[in-house]
Amino acid sequence: MKKLSFILPLFFIHSAFIFSQSMQSRFIDYVNPFVGTQNMGHTFPGVCAPFGAVQLSPDTEMIPHNIDGVYQPEAYRYCAGYQYDDKTIIGFSHTHFSGTGHSDLGDILMMPATGNVQLEMGRAENPAEGYRSSFRHETEQAQPGYYSVVLDDYSIRAELTATERVGIHKYTFPKGEGHVVLDLSYGIYNYDGKVLISNLRVEDEYTLTGYRITRGWSRMNHTYFAVKFSKPIKNYGCKNDEVVKYKGFWRKFDMTDNFPEMFGTHLTAFFNFDFDEGEALEIRVALSAVDCLGALQNLKTETEGKSFEQLRQETQDKWEKELSVIEIEDNDEKKSVFYTALYRTMIHPSLYQDVDGRYRGIDHNIHQAEAEEVNYTVFSVWDTFRAQHPLMNLIKRDYSRHFANSLLRHYQQSVHKALPVWSHHGNENWCMIGYHSVSVIADAVVKGIELDYSLALEACLNSSRLSYYDAIGDYLRLGYVPLEKSTVSASQTLEYAYDDWSISQLANKLKNNDIAKEYAQKALNYKNVFDRTLGFARPRNEQGVFQDPFDLLETHGQGFIEGNSWNYSFFVPHDVTGLIDEMGGEQRFIERLDSLFTMSLPEKYFAETEDITTEGLIGNYVHGNEPSHHVAYLYAWTSQPWKTHYRVHEIMDKMYKNKPDGLCGNDDCGQMSAWYVFSAMGFYPVCPGSDQYVLGSPNALTTTIYLENGKTFTIKAPALNSKNIYVKSVTLNGKPYHETFLRHQDIMDGGELIFEMISQSKEE
Repeated sequence: MKKLSFILPLFFIHSAFIFSQSMQSRFIDYVNPFVGTQNMGHTFPGVCAPFGAVQLSPDTEMIPHNIDGVYQPEAYRYCAGYQYDDKTIIGFSHTHFSGTGHSDLGDILMMPATGNVQLEMGRAENPAEGYRSSFRHETEQAQPGYYSVVLDDYSIRAELTATERVGIHKYTFPKGEGHVVLDLSYGIYNYDGKVLISNLRVEDEYTLTGYRITRGWSRMNHTYFAVKFSKPIKNYGCKNDEVVKYKGFWRKFDMTDNFPEMFGTHLTAFFNFDFDEGEALEIRVALSAVDCLGALQNLKTETEGKSFEQLRQETQDKWEKELSVIEIEDNDEKKSVFYTALYRTMIHPSLYQDVDGRYRGIDHNIHQAEAEEVNYTVFSVWDTFRAQHPLMNLIKRDYSRHFANSLLRHYQQSVHKALPVWSHHGNENWCMIGYHSVSVIADAVVKGIELDYSLALEACLNSSRLSYYDAIGDYLRLGYVPLEKSTVSASQTLEYAYDDWSISQLANKLKNNDIAKEYAQKALNYKNVFDRTLGFARPRNEQGVFQDPFDLLETHGQGFIEGNSWNYSFFVPHDVTGLIDEMGGEQRFIERLDSLFTMSLPEKYFAETEDITTEGLIGNYVHGNEPSHHVAYLYAWTSQPWKTHYRVHEIMDKMYKNKPDGLCGNDDCGQMSAWYVFSAMGFYPVCPGSDQYVLGSPNALTTTIYLENGKTFTIKAPALNSKNIYVKSVTLNGKPYHETFLRHQDIMDGGELIFEMISQSKEE
């Protein structure tokens, strides 16, 4: 497929799931928030507004990340706080990541209860010893913008909704005295010492304010909050499980009993109320990263004068609007898988700004956003540069502009003068490898998103030259990362080379020919870790000697991260023709691709890997790890493109199901879902930073994209069925289309793409 040489221009459910089957089903009726990955970092089933700051969700267990410095492997299962197989709920917290493989957050946990006040969460084996409660999925309901469950041990019905900055709880109590526990010591990936300090003030009989500062994946996360109860507090108290070596003259007071100011590193409070039978308590919890005054203003602006039902309806209307950007026509099962995936692409990045425009910067100073600008956080760019951000550049361009500008503000505030690697809540956590924000920026620019292009190029260049980050200095000196300097050196070299190509495309767009030429040349550095005798990438030392012994199937200790050499060697999306040559020519390349999907990978190679199970494998192909996401499309560069058609359907059918364990790996802030959305439409951005989408094979009879410019782009595959998955021919706007890719502008101009589907490949 010669026309796709991107480098050529420059070196060339369960019953718990509420699902409406009415004649006028809404888009949100097809979303199943329970879909996730069992025994991995499950996606949370709770509520949020599109790209909202609040992700209010039930949490079912808290396993500390470490005990006395010893990692606890079970913590990995609770990256999002919730596991579908669990039988108890410990409470409802307000911040979550959607399906990440590492975690943080779980801020401001609340739990309603009756009976004796208990301020420990207790154990799942014996819920009665703590404030947690048993629950059943039969009483659990979830849709975008709404969640409910019955807490069986207390006969309390809990309902949740959220605005962008406020979590709204509605608890319906039995008659008598009840209480609400507010646990400020709880957190996801918790450990002793994670909470640096928390503070809580009872402002009046209806209102609380407070904050907590935590450390973890985010080195210093400031969460300020304001709470408004719909009923007056009867009485309250707290405990603080820490040894305070000096109390000053605060020792005059008993902070545990109706004292209006509470603080500590292990603080848990309770608030008592009297209830008539079936009476509901509404609690509104507003968050701010700036201060309590900001939280109070967020609370007032977003919820004042509105009922729970009004707020629920408003948020669900927002989700309906956002999901309506793409309309598919096919059976209900396909609609559910598709709209669940589309929903997941719009949880992160997350709003990180008060209603008055103030936000906490990466420098931890308070900044004021410029008019018409909105600041966002949660940028898992090692994952999301591949498809989630390109999807936003297609269907949510205004959001995408804000995301890109948020990355640039991070750069401006960074003492390192670098774009984010993995950024959340005012912190850089440096997770994973590469400097893939340059890909996000380049893809936005190439696709016409309006930015400060001069600042964008400056930020990308400085990020690529940060010599003390992940052996970049060695990469600049040698043209590859030597294995002595990094255990994942081959992966780093491949990813740096692609990032450098992205910078060359940005420079080319800005007509900076010198930079374009320099970085196009650096983009060829991937060749420096290719062992042509093997036809695979292989780490090498500073003297240029390849690692020996070397195992193509082993991930650990072989120079790669989240993938072995057999998978990772295909990560040269910017120069596939050059990659084919490195592997020994087209026939050998096809054989290697075929083997990737058909060979048997012995269990010993993934038995000790947290995020890989047999269910996530097709041969040696690992869809649950993002470096492989483009691989099925690489047949398009060969004389056998129909193999892409077969493989993408195999992946869609096997790896995406409408059930609680329906994902084969972590969703990783929407990347896994974005792969499905693109692939189901029939094309995929193999090389972000290019304006090309590689054609595959669609998974819906009709798909209509309603573009922000007012035009529509419709994809039709009228003969598609479980057997007719191969593409015989394509027409674009009524004319035969012989390219193997679409250009971005082809879609933005609107039109109609028709796939003629057949049941046999040319090979058959």
